[in-house]
This record gives sequence, C-alpha cells and structure tokens, in this order.
Amino acid sequence: MLENKMAATRDSYGNALAELAEEHEDLVVLDADLAAATKTAVFKKKYPQRHIDCGIAEANMAGIAAGMAACGYVPFMSSFAMFAAGRAFEQVRNSIGYPQMNVKIGATHAGISVGEDGATHQCCEDLALMREIPGMVVINPCDDVEARAAVKAAYEHIGPVYLRFGRLALPIINDKESYRFELGKGILLKEGKDVSIIATGLCVSESLKAAEMLSEDGISAEVINIHTIKPLDEELVAATALKTGKVFTVEEHSVIGGLGSAVAETLSEKCPVKLIRIGMRDCFGESGSAKELIHKYKLDAEGIYKQIIAEI
Repeated sequence: MLENKMAATRDSYGNALAELAEEHEDLVVLDADLAAATKTAVFKKKYPQRHIDCGIAEANMAGIAAGMAACGYVPFMSSFAMFAAGRAFEQVRNSIGYPQMNVKIGATHAGISVGEDGATHQCCEDLALMREIPGMVVINPCDDVEARAAVKAAYEHIGPVYLRFGRLALPIINDKESYRFELGKGILLKEGKDVSIIATGLCVSESLKAAEMLSEDGISAEVINIHTIKPLDEELVAATALKTGKVFTVEEHSVIGGLGSAVAETLSEKCPVKLIRIGMRDCFGESGSAKELIHKYKLDAEGIYKQIIAEI
C-alpha cells in the first residue's frame, strides 16, 4: 500500500477520459447535468466539442449513447450509479445491451459511501442489475491506479461495459509502474492458508487491513482483489477456495446479486466450501458521513475482522 496517498475513483475516471481522448478521437463523453460531480468536467474543459450534456434525462442519454455507438463513436455515458443503472435500466438493457452496442457506462457515487445524500442516492444494487444483462462487462476498481487502467481497458473492449466509481477518497494500494489490468482476471494481493477474503472496490484496502488484524491472532488470510465482477475469474476463486476451505466475500453492495452471489454461483458448481458474504444485508443505507456509514455497516477493517472471527 502506498502510504498516505488517497484518491477518489470518480476523479480517476475524469482524468483517465481526458488522457485517453488525446489518442482516440472517437471517444466522446455524455453526461446528465452532473459533470462536476462525475468529474467528466475535466474532459469537457479539454474537449468541449466531444462532451454532450444531455440534461437530467438519463434514459434519453442511454439512447443517445447507443445511437452514437452505431455511428462509430465510443461513448462514455456518465451519471450517478443510482441513475445510470437504476433509472435508465430499461434503456441500458434494450438499447445498449440487447444490440451489444459499444457503449461504456461510467457510474459514480456508488454504494453507501455517497454518505449524506442518503438511501435514495446510495446505489447498492447496481452490480446485480448490470451483471444480469447478457454481454455486459462489469468492473469495480479498488483505487486510482486500477480505475485509470479500467477505463482504458473498457475503451479497448468491444461491447458494453459498466464501470463503478466512488465518491470517497481511497488509499492507493497499487504501484502505477508495475500494475497490470487484465479484464476478467482477479489479483492475489496476499497469500494465506486459513481463510480466503475475496473483495472488490472500496473494500479491498479494508480487507488488507483486516487480514493484518487476523494475522495478529495467528490466522493466515489470503486476500484477492476482484475488479471484474463479470466475467468473474472463476479459476482463481475456485483455487483459493480449494486452498483454504473457507471463503468470505466483501463488497460495498447488497449481498444479494453482487460479488457474493457471483462467487457463490461459482463455488456451488466448481468447489463447494463454506462461504460467508459480507456486505449490505438486505437493507437500505441512511444519511451520514461516509466513514461513519462504512463503520456502522461493518465494511471497514474492524467490521470485516469481527465478522470473520465470528465465523471461524
């Protein structure tokens, strides 16, 4: 982990778009009156002719993005996760997913770390919604380095991609020079023999901290970063389950339909072992600071540690 370096992945998204656009003239960005919040304003400032503000009309934006993709552009449609995955779900499914349009969905402000905006804006269902759409790639990066690499990988992939970004600044755990992003491949961050912690997004750095706490109790935890929820790295998931015999998934998302469900589906078919899903347990969030909410819903290192200890 790179000490004291923090960045919000929504910032990574805006910066990565501006950098990619220098090399790719077909890259365009659509926003729904939220350029300042989604950080696509960085792109807009450099390339105003390639930025389209669709207004507060996310469903319409999905249709425009599909049309631009049909004309040979590579559109990144941007909004809060609750609007991009929730409000515009039908249009994303039918106009982008069904015809397999080459549209990238940049969804920011995902999860309870949206904080004070409250339950209406804290989308903890988007991974479930998006991975259900046939052919949709679903990515949830854990830090600035991974988020930038994910945007580049999304551009290079032909077909629809859903990218999940957050509002809260997160520790940068990856080294920019050595990091390599591979679509559909998880990353073994720490080897262990007693339990496996499979995490995604914001929860990856917290899981690493939890693993350190477990080591003080003599428990060796293997930590895996799953940045691509779909397609899932089934080989890595099965391998770590076979190695430790006990798996915990950790996500800033409902335990229903997200990473936990994807891992459960894989293990039930390939390597049945005990699985405990850590995440939002069939409940809505509430208004409060991001860090307070993450602590209350037991998604920080302390909460993850206590939930694992209770099961072993």
